[in-house]
Amino acid sequence: MRLKRLLSLLTLGLVLASTAGCYSTADGGKKAGVPWLKDSVVGRYERPIDQIYEAAIEVLRFNGAIESENSINHSLIGRIDTRRVWIQVLEESPTITRVEVQSRSKYGRPDVDLASEVEKQIALQLR
Repeated sequence: MRLKRLLSLLTLGLVLASTAGCYSTADGGKKAGVPWLKDSVVGRYERPIDQIYEAAIEVLRFNGAIESENSINHSLIGRIDTRRVWIQVLEESPTITRVEVQSRSKYGRPDVDLASEVEKQIALQLR
């Protein structure tokens, strides 16, 4: 009986240790959550970085609320419903700008569908 209890506690400990961790956010921070699941979508556009950054601001304002806006490194943190969304806008070359959209739930679970939808709305805002 003691052996079964010890094995079950050991198994429970291994399961908890394998699911705990930290993931990196698009703005460079770290948060607690499941790190190995896909949570971000990347888009590349032939537009100036400022134009894409303004489109990202408009999309976040339309769908939810902006929590943090960093115009120096062109990153945004916002909330859409109960999800947190990070947007990073980077200039890859003088003509190509990269947008990374990351979304997670309140408990750190990824929501790649919402990230994809936000990235698509940014592209539509550029028209």
